[in-house]
Amino acid sequence: MNIVLIGAHPDDVEVVAGGTAALWADAGYSLTIVSMTNGNKGHHREKGTPLAARRKRESQKSAELVGAKSIVMPVPDGELEPTLAIRKKVVSLIRKAKADLVITHRPNDYHPDHRYTSQVVQDAAYMVTVPQFLPSVPALRTNPTFMYFMDRFQKPYPFSPDVAVAVDEVIETKWAMLDVMESQFYEWLAWHAGILDSVPQKKSERIGWLAEVWGARFSAFTDKLRFGFENWYTKTQSRKIRFGEFFELSEYGHQPDREEYLKLFPFLDR
Repeated sequence: MNIVLIGAHPDDVEVVAGGTAALWADAGYSLTIVSMTNGNKGHHREKGTPLAARRKRESQKSAELVGAKSIVMPVPDGELEPTLAIRKKVVSLIRKAKADLVITHRPNDYHPDHRYTSQVVQDAAYMVTVPQFLPSVPALRTNPTFMYFMDRFQKPYPFSPDVAVAVDEVIETKWAMLDVMESQFYEWLAWHAGILDSVPQKKSERIGWLAEVWGARFSAFTDKLRFGFENWYTKTQSRKIRFGEFFELSEYGHQPDREEYLKLFPFLDR
């Protein structure tokens, strides 16, 4: 299966789907991680071209840990718009990846880049099958399944998981994916959260700090959405899961049945 994960910035996909990406990698699936912007404003000190280059390197290092292809679009951070030109680029990359599953942000989100990433992927969802739209890239004969990443937003409706994935067994890989994104997890996001002073100076101690700080957040979110495990795990298994990643089905694209879900997420069939 070919999986395409589309986030707005280099680090968005890894935060909400890094563990599932590791499981797909273990299953031998083809992974493409896309960042719709170059992240050139996501820092309290650095900026512009040097920051964009740094974040692209970090994104590539992170993707390499799960054998994924990394694509970072040259769109400036905070300036993404769902234009026809951007739609064509998204249609092209989905077609070239021969995607079976595409996952992106939900359309209601705090960040404009997240919202417009969602919009442009939704706009592409049907067009990937239309031969006369962007005829230079062969259209897909089968529409992919489109889904959304987990989030905390409540309006106009809260996130509702259709698929819940336990990632405890690969959580160390997820931490490693975030660890190589130093500009974000040890600098910008820590500064933005007001906890920069707590980041260890020694690099050898940082991943432990990251697992503690972010682990608490992920664990709390897992507890909130634990009901999502009911369709995929036994009650005994569900109670033991500490870290989960959750995905909501979009009404656009192919609507899978249970058997098809288990092909897209083969690790649920244990």
